[in-house]
Amino acid sequence: MSYRLKDNINSKYFEAANALTSKKARRRIVAYVESYDDIYFWRTVLSEFENDMRYFEVMLPSKINLTRGKKSVLMNFLEGEPLGRDMIACVDADYDYLMQGRTHQSQRILNSPYVFHTYVYAIENFQCYAPSLHNVCVSVTLNDHRIFDFRDYFQQFSEAIFPLFVWSVMVYRNGHYPKFSITDFCRIADPGGFSVQNPAASINNVKRKVRTKINDLQRQFPDAKDEYLRTKDDIRALGVTPQTTYLYIQGHHLFDTVVSPILSKVCNLLRQERQNEIYHASAHRTQKRNEMSCYENSLQDIKTMLKKNTGYMSCEQFQRLQSDIRDYLDNKNIRT
Repeated sequence: MSYRLKDNINSKYFEAANALTSKKARRRIVAYVESYDDIYFWRTVLSEFENDMRYFEVMLPSKINLTRGKKSVLMNFLEGEPLGRDMIACVDADYDYLMQGRTHQSQRILNSPYVFHTYVYAIENFQCYAPSLHNVCVSVTLNDHRIFDFRDYFQQFSEAIFPLFVWSVMVYRNGHYPKFSITDFCRIADPGGFSVQNPAASINNVKRKVRTKINDLQRQFPDAKDEYLRTKDDIRALGVTPQTTYLYIQGHHLFDTVVSPILSKVCNLLRQERQNEIYHASAHRTQKRNEMSCYENSLQDIKTMLKKNTGYMSCEQFQRLQSDIRDYLDNKNIRT
């Protein structure tokens, strides 16, 4: 028998703790997540399922285990099978969902009824959900003028990177990822000098880099055509389409390198537009100064508002995640 605290805190521990409370008390379900940034996201996911009978407490494994390393920490929990009816794990899918059990970690995440994943690469991909980005701009600038079509841009961006994304998934599945890593893919999937007035130029830049890299990969793997086509059909069956590929690429890259710079340029134009309106509508200098000060004090930081964005709730992948949690809670026969 182990006497270490981390070896004895498991679902049975929380079940026992729940049993000691009043029969009228709500059942506590502990949900472990990977990092501080994940706490708010998973709180928004799980709060919908709270009622008079149960509630969730979202926390980091480091509360009982100071080991660092995000998903590797959660994998320590999975190995010992401490998860259960009252203790679940909530993780980013990364490539584990697309691996479909080809790695040990993918098997553990996909096969456990107590592990829930995002389907998209990470929570950042949800935060960058294209149909919600105009609302983020409004929250940042307080200007509701639609000067940029985010849906169309990210559909074109996705279509540009999709052929190379299939290669990326394929080499990770067959173990050749050192020859084409996720970092390599992200370097190519960087729009570069984006312009609100001419977004097509950045898309064309990505297409050019994708063609160059695919030609290089075809030379390295001349016999990979059949495997490539199987991989493409397989990931499409999993929900990855040429129009939604951006949801499955590395989340931090999408957030920091693609979406944030685009939002910054769009929001700068919206701010300037609102400031010009104030300047021309003000009757005198004092009113102009007061109105401008009031407006500028109301502006928000782009990345902060993007992290608080919850406009992804209509996203199909998010609804699949909710369905998984609903099935877990409704399943009377689930192993405890």
